Amino acid sequence: MTFEVNRPGLPPMGRAKSAPCLSIGATWLLSVALLRIAAAATDDSSVPVAEIPARPAILFNRWQEDWSVLANPDVPREPFDDLKYISLSARDPRTYLSLGTDLRERFESNDATNFGVGSNRKADYDISRLEADADLRIAGQFQFFAQLQSDYAIDKDIHTPVDQDRLDLEQAFVALTEPLDNGLIKVRLGRQQIGFDLQRFVSVRDGPNVRQSYDAVWIDYEKGPWRYISFYSHPVQDRDVRPFDDYSSPRLSYGGFRVERQVMQSANIAVYVSRFTQDNAGFPSVTGDERRNIVDVHFAGTRGRTDWDIEAMNQSGRIGIENIEAWAFGSLAGYTFTATPWTPRVGLQVDAASGDKNPHDDELNTFNPLFPNGYYVTLAGYTGFTNFIHVKPSVTLHPQPRLKLMAAIGAQWRETTADAVYTQPDIAVAGTSGRAGRYTGTYGQFRTDYTLSEHVWLALEMVHFKVSDVIREVGGHDSNYIGAEIRMGW
Repeated sequence: MTFEVNRPGLPPMGRAKSAPCLSIGATWLLSVALLRIAAAATDDSSVPVAEIPARPAILFNRWQEDWSVLANPDVPREPFDDLKYISLSARDPRTYLSLGTDLRERFESNDATNFGVGSNRKADYDISRLEADADLRIAGQFQFFAQLQSDYAIDKDIHTPVDQDRLDLEQAFVALTEPLDNGLIKVRLGRQQIGFDLQRFVSVRDGPNVRQSYDAVWIDYEKGPWRYISFYSHPVQDRDVRPFDDYSSPRLSYGGFRVERQVMQSANIAVYVSRFTQDNAGFPSVTGDERRNIVDVHFAGTRGRTDWDIEAMNQSGRIGIENIEAWAFGSLAGYTFTATPWTPRVGLQVDAASGDKNPHDDELNTFNPLFPNGYYVTLAGYTGFTNFIHVKPSVTLHPQPRLKLMAAIGAQWRETTADAVYTQPDIAVAGTSGRAGRYTGTYGQFRTDYTLSEHVWLALEMVHFKVSDVIREVGGHDSNYIGAEIRMGW
C-alpha cells in the first residue's frame, strides 16, 4: 500500500526557551480535543443510520481529509465544527474552507546518541511540535493547502537541524484533480510532504521533531488497478536562525517515476526509478558531488492471517571520482492469531544494507538511506539503515481495541567490517571503520500505543541496547532510551 503525503548542515542552535505562544496554542488544542461531546440524537424512524455519513477521521496527512460531509445536518456535531467546515458556496458543498491543528509533545531520555562516543552525553529533554493548517477546496477539483509549524527542543543542549524550527512554512501547495480517460489525474505544485510505502527510504520523517518537506511538482494518474507517478523535488533544508528561513536549492534534488499495480485481492506491487543528487557529500572514505541512480521494488499485502512488506533498492552512480554501487533490503512479515484472546501477531523483520568493502579502491559501496523514517527500527536512533544486517522478531498484542502492546528483540551486524557502524540516519560512529568484529549489538524494545479518543493518542517506547566490543573499544557503552508521547489533533 502506498503512503503519500501532499512522513535528514547547519550549525547547532543554542538551548531553546519555552514560548508563550506555544503554551497558549497547546492549551487551546488540548481543550478542543478533550471537550468532545456526544452528537444530537437522530430520529431513527425518519433517517436510517446507514444513510448518515461518518465524520472524517483525523489523518496523518491532514490535506487528505474531506470535511464536506458536514454540509449534511444529520452528521454528528462536535465543538468548533463551524471552523472545520466553512461553506463558501450555497450550491456546491464541496467548496469550503477547513482549519485544523496538531500538537505532539514527547519527552525523551537518552543515555547518548552514538552510544556516548565522543562528546555525546546523557540527555533528558522535550520535543514539541505544533502545526496549524488551512485547506481550501473548490468544487472538489481545486485545492490550496497551507500548514505552519512551530517546533521546539526544550532543554536539549545540542541541536541538529531536525530538532527545532521555531516558526516556518511546512507545506503550501496547490492541487488540481481532473477525470481523464476513465481515470483520475492529480497535479500538486509547491511545498509538500512525500512518503512511499513504509517510508524506509522516502519519508515525511515523522520521528524527529521537524518533518521533511519537499519543494516539488507531483503528477499521478490512477486508472483501475494501475497508478503512475512522476515527481521532481528540491528537499527542504531546515534552519532556525529566524522565522521562515527554511530553503531548498538545486544543490540537493530528488525525483523519479513510479508505477503501482494492485495484484491479487489485497496486495500491491510497485517499481520506481529515481535520481538523487547532493553537492559536497561526505562519507568516511570519500567526499564530492554525489549522483545516485536508484531502482526500487516493493511488494506488500495480506492473505488470510498473514501480512508482509518487502522492499529492495539498488543504487549506482558517482561521487567525486569514485563509482557508486550499493544496495539495501527490508522486510516485515507476520501472522495474526485472530481467534486467540488479544489477537497476538508474531512478526519477523529482516533488513540489510551495504557498506564500503574497500575504502582505498575507486568504488563506494556505502548505501545512502536518502530520507529514512526513524520509526522503522526504533525511535532511539541507535540504528542507521547503512552497512548493517538486522534481525528482529516481535510479538504484538491488542488487550483492547484501542490498546496495542509490542515487544521485540533485535540483533545487528555490520555487512562489512571495512566500513563504520552507523546510527540514524547515516551518522558514522567515530573510530569504527576497519575495526574487527562484525557483530554490533542486541537491543530489546517495548512499545505501547493507546487511542484515548478520536483526537488524542498516547505512546510509550523503551529501548535497551547492549553494545558489542567494536563500539565499546571506541568509548561507547550500553544505552537506554525512553520516549513518552502525546499527540492531539483537531
